[in-house]
Parts: sequence; structure tokens; C-alpha cells
Amino acid sequence: MKVPSFALAALLASLLPPAAYAEVINIDNAELARLTAKGVPVIDIRTAGEWKSSGVIPGAKLLTFFDERGNADPTQWLASARGIAKPDQPVILICRSGNRTRAATQFLSEQAGYKTVYNVTHGMNGWMAEKRAIVPPTQTMTCAPGLPC
Repeated sequence: MKVPSFALAALLASLLPPAAYAEVINIDNAELARLTAKGVPVIDIRTAGEWKSSGVIPGAKLLTFFDERGNADPTQWLASARGIAKPDQPVILICRSGNRTRAATQFLSEQAGYKTVYNVTHGMNGWMAEKRAIVPPTQTMTCAPGLPC
């Protein structure tokens, strides 16, 4: 079921009591680099057009959460995300500016039972502003929605 982005945050917030939530940890680029060096996977939730336009962080898995119209299918997205990191494994989410990842990280934490979820506060905009490494997206990085990655 596709859920409009404006309704997703309210839907996610209403489904579980606050005590059941794991903490979403906001990180900067230095922490992102440190965590990826330790092997924590990064999921870039932007759209294919955004990946092609700006490039991606080396090693990132590409799995769109919101489509170009702002719609999301969290259940289908989760099926692929679990192929990248299981709920007991840490995972990092990145988007263009950190806004879309707020909803996606909350979903992983509050609905999907992920214990350690990192949100890159300033997203790819911040990563690129610091002139950090970027590579072109490749097919091996892309995860098909609903399929294990």
C-alpha cells in the first residue's frame, strides 16, 4: 500500500507506544565516515534521478523510500532493506538533506524493530559540501523494491 509522505510520519507515530522505540541517532559526516569504515551499511533512499545527478557515497546501497511524487510503500521497501541489514544490525540512512531519512529512520526504529538506526543529519548536500568521496551509481548498488538486496 502506498502512503503519501505527509501522512507517513503521523501514521508511524501512532502505531507503537513511545517506550517501544529504539533511538534514532543523528550523525554528521565525520561519524558517517567512521561508521562506514567499520562496515556499517549505508542505504541511500533518494530517487534514481538524484543518484545519477549527484553520485553516491562509495559502497552505499541504493533503495528509494519516497518516489518522485512523495509516496512510499514502507512494507515493500523493508523487504529489501532487510537484505542489507537485519533489525539487530546497525544501519545508516542518507537522503539529499536529511529530511526524508527522518521518516524512514523512524519507520525502521518504531515499526520494524531496528535497534540502531543512524540518520545523516545534512544528507548528501552536507557530504558534497565537504568534498567527500562520491562515485557514480552502479547496478550492483541498486536494490529492487521488495527483493532482498
